[in-house]
Amino acid sequence: MENLNLIDTFSEFKELKNIDRATMMRVLEDVFRSILLKKYETDENFDIIINIDKGDFEIWRNRTVVEDDVIENKNLQITLTEAKKIDEDYEVGEEVTDEVKLVDFGRRTILSIRQNLTARILELEKDNIYTKYKDKIGDLINGEVYQVWKKEIYVLDDEGNELILPKSEQIPSDYFRKGENTKAVVVKVEMRNNNPIIILSRISPVFLERLFELEVPEIFDGLITMKNIKRIPGERAKVAVESYDDRIDPVGACVGIKGSRIHGIVRELKNENIDVINYTNNTQLYIQRSLSPAKVNAIKLNEEKLKAEVYLNPDQVSMAIGKGGSNIKLASQLTGYEIEVYRDIKEDDEDVDLDEFGDEIEGWVIDELKAIGCDTAKSVITLSAQDLVTRTDLEEETVKDVLRILKAEFE
Repeated sequence: MENLNLIDTFSEFKELKNIDRATMMRVLEDVFRSILLKKYETDENFDIIINIDKGDFEIWRNRTVVEDDVIENKNLQITLTEAKKIDEDYEVGEEVTDEVKLVDFGRRTILSIRQNLTARILELEKDNIYTKYKDKIGDLINGEVYQVWKKEIYVLDDEGNELILPKSEQIPSDYFRKGENTKAVVVKVEMRNNNPIIILSRISPVFLERLFELEVPEIFDGLITMKNIKRIPGERAKVAVESYDDRIDPVGACVGIKGSRIHGIVRELKNENIDVINYTNNTQLYIQRSLSPAKVNAIKLNEEKLKAEVYLNPDQVSMAIGKGGSNIKLASQLTGYEIEVYRDIKEDDEDVDLDEFGDEIEGWVIDELKAIGCDTAKSVITLSAQDLVTRTDLEEETVKDVLRILKAEFE
């Protein structure tokens, strides 16, 4: 019965933890041999037979038959009298094999075996999980949300292993409920207090790359290469793609008919705007494309300092900068150039709408100027600073800053 209890314990772990047969056999034998060494001081004359499928095992001891009066080691030798009790045909010098019953070890030893076995298998499983996920760094994981905490959530993979998605690795607008499925990539695997810790991320650029591989067969098959990815998680992302096959339009393939491919990615990223552009070695063209959807008039490069001055029509400036500066920030990261945006004001341009200065002048200031009938830059700079202070609720210092910004556009 004790045999069955031990094998049952072992079988439970086998089923739950998915440990391979050879490893299980080795662990079981090592555990039993450690007990034999403790009890008999040697395990060399023992054979351990394990049958996992049947759920049992046997321990057999091999001893040499000696005369009754010359026995020296009862573990390695057996007297002729004792041997004949097993079989009358035994003679001196022959080898006797008899089974050692587990009950002969005593209940305390059996309990120790079970505890040792449990500890060994748990340790082995931890090593297996660590090794498995160490090779999965950068892989996409689809798991079930198991626990939701303030600073992190626990996700279970398809084998029931517990993975961690910290708050710092979640998209700001992420919201999770227990029992729902979520996707993330493995970014870090480490051992803490002898326990494997697997860290997931949804903000890593690699996560976006894996989603594209999932949705775009040409990327998965290697026909389209993702040259660079930059993200502001939950807000905007820019992806540079390239195809070595002239017959394939990399941007069109990534977006899909009517956006069918990219829509699924956008939904997974909580409506993060994704700009997909064609990669090129032409730096000016690359910068121009990276500022999409804004249209660029001209670019001046300083390749030594990795700086670029970009000139656009006034109505394109806000688009180039983007909400909170997100578009120009990502374009700079994507190209490796520090990008500065300038309004391209031509001599024959009559005027510039005040709204085009929204990135430099605060909205409430523009509203104050509009309230006195000044809707364009020239309508403001034709007035003196004192007039503007008198006719609006603006401070003199604010007015001077506004005039400086507006006049600079016509210099």
